[in-house]
Amino acid sequence: MPKITIVETGLVSAAQRARHGSFPQMFERMIAAADAAASFATVRLIDGEALPDPARLEAILITGSAAGVYDDLDWIAPLERFVRAAYDARTPMVGVCFGHQLIAQALGGVVRKSEKGWGIGRHVYDVVPGNGVIDGDKLAIAASHQDQVITPPTDARTILHSPFTPHAGLLYGNGAALSVQPHPEFDAAFAQVCCDKAGQSGAPEPLVATAKASLEQPLDRAGLGGAIAQFLARPRGG
Repeated sequence: MPKITIVETGLVSAAQRARHGSFPQMFERMIAAADAAASFATVRLIDGEALPDPARLEAILITGSAAGVYDDLDWIAPLERFVRAAYDARTPMVGVCFGHQLIAQALGGVVRKSEKGWGIGRHVYDVVPGNGVIDGDKLAIAASHQDQVITPPTDARTILHSPFTPHAGLLYGNGAALSVQPHPEFDAAFAQVCCDKAGQSGAPEPLVATAKASLEQPLDRAGLGGAIAQFLARPRGG
């Protein structure tokens, strides 16, 4: 298993971090459950830490964030350049939620706030058959987003989709980049926290209640988490 460099683009509040961990810690638990030999390094981009040369990294994972990829933040453009360099170097790379949107935007896709509103709670996605990365017909995973990939990059193939999120998972043309909109690193307890936070940010109360109730049903975290771990362990170039 290669060393996975996690690019931290969002912060969990101190109170919730004490209970659930940071985003990198959630990913570490998810990947270690699939491969106990995995090792990790974190680049705290959200705190101003510089990005390394992606061609020298073994594998990359970009986390979620409360930010939008279209926000005027000084670290967005450098992260897009990092993604393009990693793509050119064919360094195995995965993005989740914000990371999904950022990779898509950096490689030519279109991302914006969706007119469909908040996607929270347990969402069920169709898996495109024979995609070579994710097994099964359907996956139920926690979601927490308003933004979506509206138009994927021209060389990206949609491998995970739902009526709410038509481009929920993308496999990119170089064979070494994968991104997904939902959060396999979130357990049901933290996904409930995200529902409450969405409510505080304007999500309608009935939607929040329905989303929280949906999380009483099982999540296929191990299926998608294991697929991500295997993808990151691929030899350079896919």
